[in-house]
Amino acid sequence: MEILDLRHFSSADLRPLLEDEIAMWGRVLSWDYAISAEMILRYMDAKILPGYAAIERGSIFGYSFFVYEQNKGVIGDLFVRDGARSFNRHEVEERLLTHVIETLQQSPGIHRVEAQLLAHNAGEVSRPFLQQGFSRHPRVFMNFDIGRHPQASLPTLPPLPPPFETRPWSEQEYQSAAALITAAYRGHVDSEINDQYRTLAGSLRFLNNIVRFPGCGTFDPQASFVVFERRTRTLVGLILCSQVRPDVGHITQVCVLPEYRSAGLGEAMLAASTMNLRGRGFHFISLTVTEANDRAIALYKRIGFESTRVFDAFVWEG
Repeated sequence: MEILDLRHFSSADLRPLLEDEIAMWGRVLSWDYAISAEMILRYMDAKILPGYAAIERGSIFGYSFFVYEQNKGVIGDLFVRDGARSFNRHEVEERLLTHVIETLQQSPGIHRVEAQLLAHNAGEVSRPFLQQGFSRHPRVFMNFDIGRHPQASLPTLPPLPPPFETRPWSEQEYQSAAALITAAYRGHVDSEINDQYRTLAGSLRFLNNIVRFPGCGTFDPQASFVVFERRTRTLVGLILCSQVRPDVGHITQVCVLPEYRSAGLGEAMLAASTMNLRGRGFHFISLTVTEANDRAIALYKRIGFESTRVFDAFVWEG
């Protein structure tokens, strides 16, 4: 087995492996990874995708890539096909990650590295990260079966309190939504995992990635909502949803300003998204939440979300 730079290869070399990965994401996460895979292949052909490939008998059977964001590196993916003849899958995953981590930590100007490996169970590939000084934050993947909860729609939940109103998402809210995200995550554990939450400019980049790029599915404005306080016209709550399969929605963001967190706004926004997705024939809704966020997990479980897997987020500060 060899570990080689991904930029030595073309999309034709990687496509068979990505077809296996697409099947895995569909099986494990009910997620159509095909759009993300096509973006990866375009970057491969442009020779601009940094990462490493595991090669056996001239064929790629595993890979990991990363991206640079100013002074930060983000590990985007890790996948190794089962059935390699010379090495077990877990050993290959650790070797690929070791190469990626060392490259990022030694890259000039890189002071932070983040990774969230959604398709790997918690602890499964943690050793290379922990050996290199990363902190580990378990996160929970949760799923809501719309068909099993026929009454889970907005009218059956407590109504939105009179001082507030819900509106559909509009791109006119970009600036105020970014300010809301920054304020909502100030001092929150998730701002340790994703440093974009810490600044207005970072929150704008986060929104841009969610709304305009397919990394977390295709943004679904119909199932995304904002909540305003009527008197002050202040944006106080936000829920964003993407489509990760024709019948599966994924909640990419739910946040409420701290001073309004006991007003039932989170539950009302989740109900609005659920009702919209149900009316359009969706069968499932998924989301991810940090394990340490007890309050959010309790809310999701009360609504009917179920935990289906725990994965890890890793952070290194140089």
